[in-house]
Amino acid sequence: MPLFNISDLRAGLRRDQRLLGLDPGKKTIGIALSDVGLMLASPHMGLRRGKLSVNAAEISKIARAQDVGGLVVGLPLSLDGSFGPAAQAARDWTLNLSDMTGLPAAMWDERLSSSAVNRFLIAEADMTRQRRGEVVDQMAAAYILQAALDASIPQE
Repeated sequence: MPLFNISDLRAGLRRDQRLLGLDPGKKTIGIALSDVGLMLASPHMGLRRGKLSVNAAEISKIARAQDVGGLVVGLPLSLDGSFGPAAQAARDWTLNLSDMTGLPAAMWDERLSSSAVNRFLIAEADMTRQRRGEVVDQMAAAYILQAALDASIPQE
């Protein structure tokens, strides 16, 4: 399945369908869900990264249970905005995941999302390093998804 831009992905959803945000880290895939109005992203869970087929089955199960119509996956561009090896690997992973789940996907720039979330968790939530490690991936997924939702609000 080809990758979509976020506006086209959003426009293709049925009424009251959600988007699933993913932040694929080395050890954990952060997962976030939008509300049915596509206005607010919330952290959902962290999923241990493993074989793509196993992760795709788990993501499909979440998608069916939550009436998800599409995926928004973090795109790790280089700090200068260039498309390097990490971005290519994420693109390949997203294309394969989209094919395995049958869900259309868009990618969204995730530069500095984990840093922003960590700064917030330290300054505002006063979380310990261990607790931050448990939630940073799912909060980064919500951060990425929220940015995509904000950027794709239909203009009237």
